[in-house]
Amino acid sequence: MDFLKVVKRRTVFSELTYIVLNLGLVIAILSVVIVTGSLIPGILLVLMSKWRILAVRPRYWIANITVNTVDIIVSISYVVLLFAANGYILAQLFIAVLYTIWILILKPRSSRKYIILQALIALFLGITALSIISYNWPVFMVVIITWIIAYSSMKHMLDSYDETHAHFFSLLWALILAELSWLIYHWMIAYSIPGAGDIKLPQVSIIMLALFFVTERIYNSYSRHGSIRLGDIVLPIILSFSIILVLLLFFSEISINTL
Repeated sequence: MDFLKVVKRRTVFSELTYIVLNLGLVIAILSVVIVTGSLIPGILLVLMSKWRILAVRPRYWIANITVNTVDIIVSISYVVLLFAANGYILAQLFIAVLYTIWILILKPRSSRKYIILQALIALFLGITALSIISYNWPVFMVVIITWIIAYSSMKHMLDSYDETHAHFFSLLWALILAELSWLIYHWMIAYSIPGAGDIKLPQVSIIMLALFFVTERIYNSYSRHGSIRLGDIVLPIILSFSIILVLLLFFSEISINTL
């Protein structure tokens, strides 16, 4: 019984330590971005916080990096959003709260529904952050980073299904979104958010999120039944493509190049 009490105390202490350290990271990144007004220190803090990825033998580095890429994407997106909202402290605090929810509640979850949610968030935030800072970058850089974000999010989702061809399907998905990013780069549309500084909601993020949602629903139907059932996918397809159609027809007048 004494042993069980010791283990329980250690578990509680470990949990509290985990919470305190992660809250400290959130606050540290917020503070350094506000004080310096620069992306670089915040991104360095994010990368330094992932030191455990490389705290193993070198042959495990690639596997660890692959597993943690979704978290790295979300964390770097947090820095970019803080930077874009510089001068708007309420917006920055709100972003910090959302990142705290990610790091303490969403990221540790391992059930399939949470893994899919993690992949959706990484894709949406990653493409949003990329669009905010890349409006004057060479197009090839945008395409490459989009490829990485798309591959990582799809691989993260497919791994929850134990898909044996996850790597191939993720490569195919990444190729499609990379080509889409090249096309949309020349016609970048974004929507202003009141009180959020230079943060704008890119149309491409919503479109890619809708496509990911449809793709996941189609794969889910196939995974459960061995075939794609129309009843499982018709509503997600109608909803997603209705959103895309409305965006393209009625909300295509604001350029992100005004950042």
